[in-house]
Amino acid sequence: MPRLCETEGLTDIQEEILKSVRSFVETKIIPVATDLEHADEYPTEIIEGLKELGIFGLTIPEEYGGLGESILTYALCVEEIARGWMSVSGVINTHFIVAYMLMQHGTEEQKKKYLPKMAVGDVRGAFSMSEPGLGSDVSAIKTKATQTDEGYSITGQKMWLTNGGTSTLVALLVKTDEGADSVYKNMTTFLVEKEPGFGETAQGVTVPGKLDKMGYKGVETTELVLEGHEISADQILGGEPGKGFYQMMDGVEVGRVNVAARAVGIANRAFELGISYAQQRETFGKPIAEHQAILFQLAEMATKVETAHAMMTRAARIKDRGERNDVEAGMAKYLAAEYCNEVVQASFRIHGGYGYSKEYEIERLYREAAFMLIGEGTAEIQKMIIGRSLLKDYKLKS
Repeated sequence: MPRLCETEGLTDIQEEILKSVRSFVETKIIPVATDLEHADEYPTEIIEGLKELGIFGLTIPEEYGGLGESILTYALCVEEIARGWMSVSGVINTHFIVAYMLMQHGTEEQKKKYLPKMAVGDVRGAFSMSEPGLGSDVSAIKTKATQTDEGYSITGQKMWLTNGGTSTLVALLVKTDEGADSVYKNMTTFLVEKEPGFGETAQGVTVPGKLDKMGYKGVETTELVLEGHEISADQILGGEPGKGFYQMMDGVEVGRVNVAARAVGIANRAFELGISYAQQRETFGKPIAEHQAILFQLAEMATKVETAHAMMTRAARIKDRGERNDVEAGMAKYLAAEYCNEVVQASFRIHGGYGYSKEYEIERLYREAAFMLIGEGTAEIQKMIIGRSLLKDYKLKS
């Protein structure tokens, strides 16, 4: 009986949800994932199946048509889905971040308008903060919303939108002139509605097309170009300008828990593939798993998977308590991403030459793991967040 990535203290409902998701991954995702990924084909049937399971509304409160589950439940589901195919978990992640931001910061009118439709997947969310040349310096965004008689006019160019084509609601961070002395208080999050697809998807809103990527295929990643997009003040998240940066950072914290969960899922699958292959492949008259060098690798891989899983679940539980978890989420994301790459590379080496063949699943995981290092903030950004916080906590007393 596999014993990695078990989580203590789950309720019967959580266990039942995870059992359903695990079964779905085994029967509906793993058998088709590699073919769909190589074809860069959107997983329509898989997404429809996840809608039926209620995954799109997993954390949305019951009063808005969701299941009202915790961030921990969501993270564990993401871990299972990423174990099957990381791209699918990416479809869910940005949708979840937008729903979370609405739940935490939206007006009651905004919640009633969007959350019930998001819970069933009829409205699909995308999260837009980055811009070309921006990197991790969010304060340098140039996309600007200028006040008009009717509301605001937004002009600028955004980058790296997961679900940029399929989404119908984009949480968009822009600059506004609030007269504040801090650049971080001159940012606002708008809820931009658009049609799914590419080209001009709303007045003044263009999604040029899919960006061709090394991995993370199937799900589309796009640019978003805004040229004089007219939008009312009612579409400001929370109804008040100048709070966008803090709203986005709240969303990014749960996004980092998500990326940590994805990394654990990929690493767990890589371990499964490696230990299975090591028992089938023979050299010098015995399975390679019986050679000490391979046995040590398997032990190290399993330990890294377990460690990353434990840190991820801790970060999720802290966020569920309503506490800020920037350090814990940063640590979990940083460690899980690094360990994911190390475990995948070890599994790749165990596969030998066959690991380089597209016929073997580890080839796909090798490309997917690289994205974990940069998604929702690079390792270097996580270290800055962690280090600065530690200096505050351990500041020397004069």
